Amino acid sequence: MIKEFRNHIAKSHPQLLDRPGLVACSAGIDSVVLAHLCAASGIHFALAHCNFLLRGEQSIEDEQFVKDLAMKMEVSFHSTQFDAAAYANQQGISIQMAARDLRYHWFNELTNQNNYTWVLTAHHLDDALETFIINLSRGTGIEGLSGIPEENNRVIRPLLPFTREQITAYALQNNISWREDQTNEDTKYLRNKVRHEVVPSLKELHPTFMKNFGNTLQYLSGSALILSAHVNSVKEQIFIPYHQGYKIPLEALKKLRPTESYLYEIFKTYGFTSWRDITGLLTAMSGKEVRSKTHRLIKDRQHLILQELIEESAISEDNEIPDISGDLPLEIKIEEVEEIEEKNNTILYLDKETLNHRLTVRKWKKGDYFYPLGMDGRKKVSKFFKDEKMDAVAKENQWLLCCGDDIVWVIGRRADDRFKITAKTRHILKVTLEE
Repeated sequence: MIKEFRNHIAKSHPQLLDRPGLVACSAGIDSVVLAHLCAASGIHFALAHCNFLLRGEQSIEDEQFVKDLAMKMEVSFHSTQFDAAAYANQQGISIQMAARDLRYHWFNELTNQNNYTWVLTAHHLDDALETFIINLSRGTGIEGLSGIPEENNRVIRPLLPFTREQITAYALQNNISWREDQTNEDTKYLRNKVRHEVVPSLKELHPTFMKNFGNTLQYLSGSALILSAHVNSVKEQIFIPYHQGYKIPLEALKKLRPTESYLYEIFKTYGFTSWRDITGLLTAMSGKEVRSKTHRLIKDRQHLILQELIEESAISEDNEIPDISGDLPLEIKIEEVEEIEEKNNTILYLDKETLNHRLTVRKWKKGDYFYPLGMDGRKKVSKFFKDEKMDAVAKENQWLLCCGDDIVWVIGRRADDRFKITAKTRHILKVTLEE
């Protein structure tokens, strides 16, 4: 196995031979064998161990085992402890997910602090098969069936081409000791159930089942890359930048066949899972929207609008913005001038004496109204937006210049008649919306 491992490193991961990095080691057979293979291959590394405080004295003994292994190999040792159970409860996730999040966050910190260029984990081909089956049982696309990626940023999994059987044989042949985690035998966990009850039956189907599965993963990974390149090309053609998001023509989406499959591939990276609802957006009434944890899709006449969600804590209940002398969401310049000069939708002239309060900038609120310049009477801002054919996103991004409770300017669109320049005006204020 050592010869195959060295050949694999030289062909697929030569960077491991150039710069030092981390080997994640739990004390189990897979990660201990990975450490020995790296040492035998001349790779410069440090060992990193996470103690998740889940197995009492055994967890402490695991940590000591990896520390002793590092001393024997004469490599640096890093360790940390996490209360994985408390973190899982706080985040509302499984302990397995909590441990994963904590582990990779710590690995990232270690690499940054010590100038390591990579992190190795001991995932192997049997792990990839288990992941394949779990994803298949839950429903997934081609990426979910492609198994575990061999490289993901700085994380590399050099044992993925090798089976659990090969790893165990190498450990026994080389008198390598390791520690067993008894929880790996508990079939109440889905992965353990798949490992002990499903995978053995699959391996009985064909004498070269694992080799065939490895080949299948390679084909699926290649197909996934081709599909991803095509979908990115489609997105470049139909995604129109719009208000820190995108506007996508409905007609362009409807022409894609099969439509539901395209919608899945186009929008899955934004966290959406309600595919029936997203398909329904194509024929829904304007204003209908579907949300993921991070984004939303809004139906607006002839388009879908994709926007990232803004944290609610970042917006006050009434969307009030500090006054004109404070921090502003827009670059606004106010100056007193002698006469009206150039005119465009980024410049507003006001009669200074009509302003009896300090100017402020804010978003519109339900019930807002103003007196549009050139019109008799007042008009609700919501009705003005409708007449201007503004979509939901444009409305949310529209700012108002106000004097007290009165709207002075729907910025960039329409001034209020009450503050206009007249023959009686003695002092002119020029308000400029700067780029």
